[in-house]
Amino acid sequence: MRARENILLMRRRGLILAIALLVVAPLAAQTPAGWQVRVDRSTNAQDPDNVPELKVTTVGKGFQVTGGPAGTFWNPANAASGNFTARATFNLVKPSNHVNYYGLVFGGSDLAGAGQSYIYFVVAQNGTYQVRQRTGEQVSNVMARATNDAIKQPDASGKSTNVLEVRVAGDTVSFVVNGTVLHSMPKGTMKTDGLVGVRINHVLDVVVDGFEVRKG
Repeated sequence: MRARENILLMRRRGLILAIALLVVAPLAAQTPAGWQVRVDRSTNAQDPDNVPELKVTTVGKGFQVTGGPAGTFWNPANAASGNFTARATFNLVKPSNHVNYYGLVFGGSDLAGAGQSYIYFVVAQNGTYQVRQRTGEQVSNVMARATNDAIKQPDASGKSTNVLEVRVAGDTVSFVVNGTVLHSMPKGTMKTDGLVGVRINHVLDVVVDGFEVRKG
């Protein structure tokens, strides 16, 4: 009797695992080779996700993210230390119904775990930008929200394109949009060494292209 119960338990666990894989695999399979994604569902009842699932599809050498929930995207091969420049082109396909941010992640570690840590430089459709730090589930400002005319806002069709860069040189970190340095600051206690990737907040439709990390 106990042997039969053990067999049934193993089958049940196998079914649960198979279902879990079915949930994860379609999303992972659509990202470019080597890339991973962490989905962050909204816990704010006043600002819910518009749909339950995050849709990700490969577009050329990049990918399109359609929310749903927010997502953090990275490839473990994209790690940087010392002096480097991280760069990507973000094409907003259509604006969200309220202000949401997208941009670059750097200084990342344990991105799939409970101890996730990274800094992110992000822009929004209203021409604002900010630099924030996440440690676990805690988020704090590195640089408060500000506005800059270099950030392209949606045109009459609802689309915009912004090229974001993070430049680390010596003790200085510069945040750049469309070739214009928006802000530079000392590293201070900022951890810049680590994984580099992309952050897309919820309720957005964005194509990410030309992602690269140049060392030195």
